[in-house]
Amino acid sequence: MHPAPSVIAFTVLSGAGFGLLAFLALGAVEVYGAAAFLLWGLGYGLAVAGLLASTFHLGNPSRALRAFTQWRTSWLSREAWASAGALLMLAPLALAAIFGGGLPGHFGAVAAAVCVLTVVSTSMIYAQLKTVPRWNHWTTPALFLGFAATSGAILSGQARIAALLCLVLGVLLITAFRLGDGRFRAAGQTLSTATGLGKGGTVRQFAPAHTGPNYLTREMIHVVGRRHARRLRVIAVVLAALLPLLGLLVVPPVLPYMAAIFVVHIVGAFVARWLFFAEAEHVVGLYYGQRQGDPA
Repeated sequence: MHPAPSVIAFTVLSGAGFGLLAFLALGAVEVYGAAAFLLWGLGYGLAVAGLLASTFHLGNPSRALRAFTQWRTSWLSREAWASAGALLMLAPLALAAIFGGGLPGHFGAVAAAVCVLTVVSTSMIYAQLKTVPRWNHWTTPALFLGFAATSGAILSGQARIAALLCLVLGVLLITAFRLGDGRFRAAGQTLSTATGLGKGGTVRQFAPAHTGPNYLTREMIHVVGRRHARRLRVIAVVLAALLPLLGLLVVPPVLPYMAAIFVVHIVGAFVARWLFFAEAEHVVGLYYGQRQGDPA
């Protein structure tokens, strides 16, 4: 799939924002006044920035509000409702912390659960797609939750929890890479199954479906070299999980160090999310004779 910058920014930033907001809602760090304003503002800023970035991938951004109308069948619509609900439910908690008050713990737990639901809904936009076998797997929601939780733990200063989550995230990334490589073959998708003509023999492409580029070839087909992908996988694991883990184990959990660790982690998250899209093979590529590793 074509790795669109707006969708990468949406999934990475909103995940980090809702991860931080969930930790704040659970009372993982007690801050009041100006400190609360900055920390809650950071969570809201990341979440809202990510959600706004997603509208740039729409053909007509002015129709973004229509996403709320299809909640019965669309994970995108469910994600829109969950994100709006989470931001509204978190507002009293944020205001109470800023002005030095407090709310019952169960209120924060419900708000944190809605943050988790938001991240899960975002991941299911991709995990539900049987036409993209690499995404249609349990590792997709696991990775989205792993990145959100790790980012939230780092930003909220939970060094021990963040270190454990970095370890889990590294394992998840490696697992997703390894299992994902065989998903297309395991799904049994071929030109014969795609056309429904396999009963008569082997189906081969006689001529290209189009004489030039089109929307499908631009958006649904992206071939990344295997050597390039392997290098980026190493970079993603090192930056998103390994270096933050080492940093959390070595340096004290004070603001400058935690900020630096988060920057390293989020760069790794962007690399991993770029690969998430770039390595995903849509079955429509079969019509054009383009598969991962094949020449474009």
